[in-house]
Amino acid sequence: MGPRIVAVILTLLLLCPLSAAYGRENLSPVDELDRLSDESLQMVKLHRYNDAKRLLNQFEKEFLEAAGEGSRFSMDELRIVTVAHDEAEKAVTSVAMEHDERMGKVTKFRLVMDALHSKHQPLWTGMEEPIMTVFGSMKKAAQEGDSSDFNQNLNSFLSLYEMIHPSLKVDIKRDRMQQLDARVNYIDHYRPDIVTKYTSQKELDALEADLETIFDDMTEDETDPSLWWVILSTGSIIILTLSYVGWRKYRADKEKKQNRQKERKN
Repeated sequence: MGPRIVAVILTLLLLCPLSAAYGRENLSPVDELDRLSDESLQMVKLHRYNDAKRLLNQFEKEFLEAAGEGSRFSMDELRIVTVAHDEAEKAVTSVAMEHDERMGKVTKFRLVMDALHSKHQPLWTGMEEPIMTVFGSMKKAAQEGDSSDFNQNLNSFLSLYEMIHPSLKVDIKRDRMQQLDARVNYIDHYRPDIVTKYTSQKELDALEADLETIFDDMTEDETDPSLWWVILSTGSIIILTLSYVGWRKYRADKEKKQNRQKERKN
């Protein structure tokens, strides 16, 4: 599916706010928090940053009230949501941040709150296809010894992984997350070895197996059909945003490398 087609689908889906799926009556505190995170994302999508800030302020107030009840959230959940909320708030109040980056930060926050709220398949699982597709391209580049293509795809993968990372921490057990993070960090840190050494490429196989198992475990339960359009639209936002962010990061790294080479020659 080309970028233009994805953009058209995204535009059509977002003509009707995701929050239309919510009824305002008889919402539980967690339902209301999920609604506010959703509407914050919609406001950012429309470049209405002040409205997004207002909604995030309301979220903070109601989140503190819900947390004050004691048993609604664990300490880890409180910390994860707080960090994601702070990043989203900084994104909507920044004067220098580009729109795509704002979208990325607030989408991350949206996915975290959905992970806490969802009784069915969480929204972050809708990212399985783009994540595994990018990973497959990264693995192929490593096997072919193509450092440039490997680094570009790795940067895109890391951007996608960062987006769903807080949500994973909500839904995945701590020891499993630590193993997953260790594999990702190893591949990022030892990029040259991954491309040049066959033994290091085995780390890609191990990470691929871990990711597939995690997605399979989380998609065993049947998803509420009414949530599929939400997953598609949110997933489209992430794909469009992070494909650009990953490419831009790769280009910046490449330019820095070229500048260093020029400095050495001079």
